[in-house]
Amino acid sequence: MSDLRATAMESKAWPFEEARKLLKRYANGAPDKGHVLFETGYGPSGLPHIGTFNEVLRTTMVRQAFEALSDIPTRLIAFSDDMDGLRKVPDNVPNKDMLAEHLGKPLTRIPDPFGKFESFAHHNNAILRDFLDRYGFEYEFLSATECYASGRFDDALKLVLGHYDDIMGIMLPTLRKERQATYSPVLPISKKSGIVLQVPVTVVDAGAGIVRFEDEGETVEQSILSGAAKLQWKVDWAMRWVALGVDYEMSGKDLIDSVTQSSRICRALGARPPEGFNYEMFLDEKGEKISKSKGNGLSMEQWLTYGPEESLAFYAYREPKKAKSLHMGVIPRAIDEYWQFRGNWKDQALKEKLGNPVHHIHNGQVPEEALPVTFGLLLNLVGVMGEARKEQVWGYLANYVADADPAKYPALDRLIDYALAYHRDFIAPTLKRRAPTASETEALKDLDARLAALPGDADAETIQNEVYAVGKVEGYGFESLRDWFKALYETLLGQEQGPRMGSFIALYGIENSRRLIAEALAAA
Repeated sequence: MSDLRATAMESKAWPFEEARKLLKRYANGAPDKGHVLFETGYGPSGLPHIGTFNEVLRTTMVRQAFEALSDIPTRLIAFSDDMDGLRKVPDNVPNKDMLAEHLGKPLTRIPDPFGKFESFAHHNNAILRDFLDRYGFEYEFLSATECYASGRFDDALKLVLGHYDDIMGIMLPTLRKERQATYSPVLPISKKSGIVLQVPVTVVDAGAGIVRFEDEGETVEQSILSGAAKLQWKVDWAMRWVALGVDYEMSGKDLIDSVTQSSRICRALGARPPEGFNYEMFLDEKGEKISKSKGNGLSMEQWLTYGPEESLAFYAYREPKKAKSLHMGVIPRAIDEYWQFRGNWKDQALKEKLGNPVHHIHNGQVPEEALPVTFGLLLNLVGVMGEARKEQVWGYLANYVADADPAKYPALDRLIDYALAYHRDFIAPTLKRRAPTASETEALKDLDARLAALPGDADAETIQNEVYAVGKVEGYGFESLRDWFKALYETLLGQEQGPRMGSFIALYGIENSRRLIAEALAAA
């Protein structure tokens, strides 16, 4: 056994812990189908959000961890439940009145409100696939509509009808009395209205797939095969596990009950439920669960406008069983923490490497490029520069970074674009420098004099020592260095928090920093 495999067998990193479940599941080698199948599910009733991307990402990390532990081949299916009936019109789409006319119909039979694709589901599926492709995921896309209509699910549908009473026995005790009266595991699609019907059905011939139900007052006998019906959500999930042979699927904490019931149905159909775990949900800035129909939280486009893909992957990797806020304010920190972990990876022992998030983000192929400045420092630099161009930012970086050149630091070059965009849209509107108090004015004059005495190429540590020295002067009345730094941030940068001042001044330049001080003193 290789060192990597032996160490991975003991690693406490959650992807390896999940992968070991599958290793135990197939302790005697590959299953009859010859591979281990991972699945992620997605409902295209609204625009895809980061939670959807996150599930594919995390599942991919478990898949990669399993491949490090085993030689059994793997596949990953990204499944779109696009045959669902549209229950409500999302808040974040155009042509809502048009969509309202098609409520209850399968998502693949509803016109695209954006006017770009053959249906609303096709539009949302395309957005999802575009982002999965952009990140470079290896996956196979499956559409529920295509699986049902092609007959791929027909055998499993007959199996459901053959175990109809068993499934009803599992589901009815979990429902309210009024819901029990109308519940059916099978949802026929009306030939009259095209709507996915929520009506009781009677099994007429399980082997032929025939059921009986009422449609607009008429008794109808109809096949449920080849796309003429779909299954109720929890039954559908279980049927899919059976039909496809799914071995691993994770889901959100809000689906714990669904996993329980679907697993019971899966066993009733004669199959073993997949392995998996329940992750906590992403929350918006108000602490509410993000939702496709509400359009709250962040979209993938929004994150990737202000931060690179690896920062999003880093945020998704950390503490999957802990609820996390998902809003614009978390992006800069995620970028800097990603780079901090990436900087540590190279010199870590193998055990620590396997526990480092960047190992799983890059599947052990962590790029070697280092980042000479933090993203936070870049934001502060852009903040004091005002309307800056990328070339100007590189000019300032030359004060701080040897051989500052985009060709040498391509990742830094990308981050400058993100910093300019983030500052323009989220920081600049909030910046407001305040005038210094009388005691702060004296402290700033002292700092200015100390900076004037330093050589122009003084390093960050030397400058930081001078900043500290000013803050420690009792006569200026700062109770702690924290109060001094807060005063610097508010009077020079226009914000309550900021960078390590020695690093910032070295980056911005001593003369430029003295001009900032002069502006603050003029406002006193």
